[in-house]
Amino acid sequence: MALKLYADFECTFFIMNCYDFDLKYTGGAQSTIRSGMVYKALKNTSNSGLDEVIQYLGENHHNAKHHFGKIAHSGDILSGIRSAVVKHDIETVIMGTKGATGAKSVFLGSNTVKVLKHVKNCILITIPKKFDFKSLSSIVLPTEFAHFFPKHTFNPLLELIDKNVELKIFHVAQEFRLNEKQLANKEILKKRLEGYAFSFYNVIIHPNVAKAIRGFSRDQGADLIVLTNYSHSFLEKLTQEPIVKKMVFKSSIPLMILPDFEG
Repeated sequence: MALKLYADFECTFFIMNCYDFDLKYTGGAQSTIRSGMVYKALKNTSNSGLDEVIQYLGENHHNAKHHFGKIAHSGDILSGIRSAVVKHDIETVIMGTKGATGAKSVFLGSNTVKVLKHVKNCILITIPKKFDFKSLSSIVLPTEFAHFFPKHTFNPLLELIDKNVELKIFHVAQEFRLNEKQLANKEILKKRLEGYAFSFYNVIIHPNVAKAIRGFSRDQGADLIVLTNYSHSFLEKLTQEPIVKKMVFKSSIPLMILPDFEG
């Protein structure tokens, strides 16, 4: 999906593999020689696997505008991403999600939630394993209109869409009487989206925001769900651990989470 989504962009994709090295599997900290051998083997395996992926992409998904690099990181995925973002000036982090593998009641996977909470300066795109992406035609943007929309927040999204793409904005709430602040934010959002095809919808929260997002996006045949990462938005509520465990929501549609660049 990432290669199709950015097909017309000149960009470099860094393929990352993280491998955790744990001394308990090598016979203890005193087994220095064995530890070194295991670490070297893990590193070599990681690099070899990344080389194979890059070779495959070059042979089967050739695009003169696309370039590839590799990152073999010894450590957990969060530390790997945070390090790569700084070192390589990464603008977008793209993660695959495995789908419901025994964890059927989560909104987002644990690794995704960690990245979302701790990597604030990047766009995050999550792609379900079985999602068959062809092109962008329908995009869903849930909002409460509770926050101001900075000028540059939507630029990464708007760069991807043309006049054939419809952006469907829906207000998720128990009631739809907007206060002055919400009305003002809605008008600002309209201004930000001038020249693009968009429409507004009201969706009642029943029984929770996650199910409302899932249901509406499925009914609209959405290719992408876009959320903005405000510090006190309903997105944060969705990713709080107690709620994550209770959610009957596993996103089968890719998510694009836009950081609050100016907030």
